[in-house]
Amino acid sequence: MKTSLVGSRDQIIAAAQTLCDEVESLRFGEPVTHVYNPLRYAWKAHRAYLTRVNDAGVRVLFLGMNPGPWGMAQTGVPFGEIEAARDWIGINEVVQRPDDEHPKRPVEGFACSRSEVSGRRLWGLFQQKFGDADLFFAEHFVSNYCPLVFMEESSRNRTPDKLPRHEREPLDAACDRHLVSVLESLRPEIVVGVGAYAEKCFQRVLGQCGFDARLTRILHPSPASPAANKDWAGTVTRQLTEAGVW
Repeated sequence: MKTSLVGSRDQIIAAAQTLCDEVESLRFGEPVTHVYNPLRYAWKAHRAYLTRVNDAGVRVLFLGMNPGPWGMAQTGVPFGEIEAARDWIGINEVVQRPDDEHPKRPVEGFACSRSEVSGRRLWGLFQQKFGDADLFFAEHFVSNYCPLVFMEESSRNRTPDKLPRHEREPLDAACDRHLVSVLESLRPEIVVGVGAYAEKCFQRVLGQCGFDARLTRILHPSPASPAANKDWAGTVTRQLTEAGVW
């Protein structure tokens, strides 16, 4: 792991604040009716998560797409399933509520009784592999590409790739700038896309900024994927081992 860089933590905190302000200036139309920005209303929890990063940089950076309604939308932590964020990562901050809250998608913070399967699988694998969270964060970190949650009137989740081009392009531009900042701050040797979308984001940004990192991909842990429902942890452990990550 690279040890020459100092101040990674402060840099990614500043980058997250900039991203928060930039995406809040954007507007989205139907079928999206509600947009949550956990970098704003869950900032205390998100900032606490960012302080877990190794200040000297990391060897491996994982990247997800955007928050889930029962994960980061509640906790401010990428893939932030409640128990994993609170009991393993060690974060339990007060979370405010978004201004325009969907009645079917309330933000209850760490009091939320729902469990995000994707987060339970991802952080559960890391806990199984490393035991102590400090051992994981010594060389690894997890970020999301886009910080926003998009919902339709029915409360159906709408992923960023499904937005119309005129809305997606300025959002991607802000998220690309943020990802460049994270890469330059953490200087990872290996970057891992959690799913195909995140892998494509890495490919695009690495091509733009010329940052030298080895790119690989793992199966997304979403239960919407039939493949993820068949020994996801075993499959991903093999993928990371074959890619030389572990």
